[in-house]
Amino acid sequence: MPPSDPDSSFGLFTTVYEVAIMRITIMSKQEKGKRARVLKELQGRKDHPTAEELYLSLRKKGEAISLATVYRALRSLAAEGRVTTLPLAPAERFDPTTRPHYHFHCQKCNRVFDLDLPYKPELDRAIERLGFSVHHHTLVFHGLCPACQKRRNHGESSA
Repeated sequence: MPPSDPDSSFGLFTTVYEVAIMRITIMSKQEKGKRARVLKELQGRKDHPTAEELYLSLRKKGEAISLATVYRALRSLAAEGRVTTLPLAPAERFDPTTRPHYHFHCQKCNRVFDLDLPYKPELDRAIERLGFSVHHHTLVFHGLCPACQKRRNHGESSA
């Protein structure tokens, strides 16, 4: 039954509003905490994991986190420029190194390696001369890593 005094309903609205704001604030803090845990898990890794690999790693450590939350956290971190995304088949990979650098993707074992090669900003300028506006570029080499080459060569010589 609605209150007879119109001012008393405003008090209820404020209370409901304040509760909603508190819940949003708590959820936001929880998301930030989970995002920080995802970032911490990614930092220091050189394997350029997928979201699913990060999720499994976090779960193995006892984290109560969903795969959807890991994806949201990674998207948010990428939008903030705190991680780099590598759109490689069959799954997007994530890199904690945000400075411009190149990668090598092994087509046999699917590993991704950072390459210690100088970044070539002149490539950006060459594309800009064609009329495009370049923010940055990525370069991924594809082939066989040394370990897969060795396995392949060993397999060929033992046949």
